[in-house]
Amino acid sequence: MSESGPDLSWLVIRQDDNGNRYRVGRYATKDEAQRVADSLDDRGHKQLYWVERIGEPALDV
Repeated sequence: MSESGPDLSWLVIRQDDNGNRYRVGRYATKDEAQRVADSLDDRGHKQLYWVERIGEPALDV
């Protein structure tokens, strides 16, 4: 946690059928972010979800 609040350094990213990418949410732990991504993925939509840490190179899908 920092002085300004919790450290939310894990992102869930969604990519749609057209290749557009969107940040779905920010989370404190990788496990928490992965649970959210898995839950969204389990809904059966055609979008792709993944977890990234802020400051690391983006996944090239």
